[in-house]
Amino acid sequence: MAERRPGRQLNLIVVGKLKDSHLEAVEQDYLKRINNPELLIHELKASAENKEAEGEAILKKVRDLSQGGSGHIVIMTEWGKQSTSVSFASWTRQLLERHAKIFFVIGGAEGFSEEVLNQCQERISLSELTFPHKIARILLVEQLYRAQTIRIGHPYHN
Repeated sequence: MAERRPGRQLNLIVVGKLKDSHLEAVEQDYLKRINNPELLIHELKASAENKEAEGEAILKKVRDLSQGGSGHIVIMTEWGKQSTSVSFASWTRQLLERHAKIFFVIGGAEGFSEEVLNQCQERISLSELTFPHKIARILLVEQLYRAQTIRIGHPYHN
């Protein structure tokens, strides 16, 4: 069984709102189950075709949530590193051992500003396929839950 580390925090920062009650229900079901550590979702207002403004909002949210500390920023992009669910679980275990605050970020429709690209520590991809943001969000939340179950040896992944 994985040890719970005090002060560890997973955050998902997303540009835009989910706005779909069916997807919200699916997301909430996974969020109830993610507890090692808990996943917190922070929705930011989309800025009509202005990725610089969205980038500033993303980095401000990271600073606010870090409370003067540092965080590990992982952006979700189709050009990021891909992995299997098992290797993703191993990678998240390593992140949780090294960093108190981890920020997964799903940007807006225009992508990420140069500032966000420069300040992120890692870039990961869920697939070579392109997904709508709301589907990518659900896929990431599910994979974070799956990673938790793999780390603790729960049969969900089988």
